[in-house]
Amino acid sequence: MDVGAVINPPTPKEKAATSKSQENQDRFLTLLVAQMKNQDPMNPMENAQLTTQIAQIQTVTGVENLNTNIEKLVSQTQQAQAFQGVAMVGHDVTLEGSRLAIKSDGAEGSFKLEGPADQVRVHITTAAGTVIDTVDLGAAGSGTHSFGWPRAGINPNAELHFKVEALRGSKPVSATTYTRDTVVAVTTQGGKLGFQLASGATAGADAILSVD
Repeated sequence: MDVGAVINPPTPKEKAATSKSQENQDRFLTLLVAQMKNQDPMNPMENAQLTTQIAQIQTVTGVENLNTNIEKLVSQTQQAQAFQGVAMVGHDVTLEGSRLAIKSDGAEGSFKLEGPADQVRVHITTAAGTVIDTVDLGAAGSGTHSFGWPRAGINPNAELHFKVEALRGSKPVSATTYTRDTVVAVTTQGGKLGFQLASGATAGADAILSVD
């Protein structure tokens, strides 16, 4: 008895693949036997030719089995990724974006400067882009920086964004903004691991820069 088959019985798809493989083998052998029966006795099939044809059926069967095993491996990998992703639920993550993370005692954000700047200003905006406040951070070196904003009088449920204006002399300094969000669920749509965030957005695993 195949103990493995009892513990992990084949799925309907695997049964279908096995049945198809067996069907191809039976068809091939039937044709081969018919060919051998009807061959010219004065010019019989050579051993090398017979060996080649037998090898062909083995190759076809091997490829089908390989495809089945690959599909199983992909499915198992996706399941493992989903289980690992569940551990992210409830954690805060950082990713590229301009949405301001609003907390009970204020709001916070971070950005990265590609070079030193003499003057850095962070403009707080509505979702439509209207500036409602500006935070003057003064001079800053290259690298990652964070800032806080008290959000006095602002609805904590409002969607707010920020943009960075950095200058060195009269020349602008490139800046990348980062947003913080909370993972609330895991998705595997399209065979790819993704995370649903508290803001309503969905991010792929490759978009997450850090986890707290």
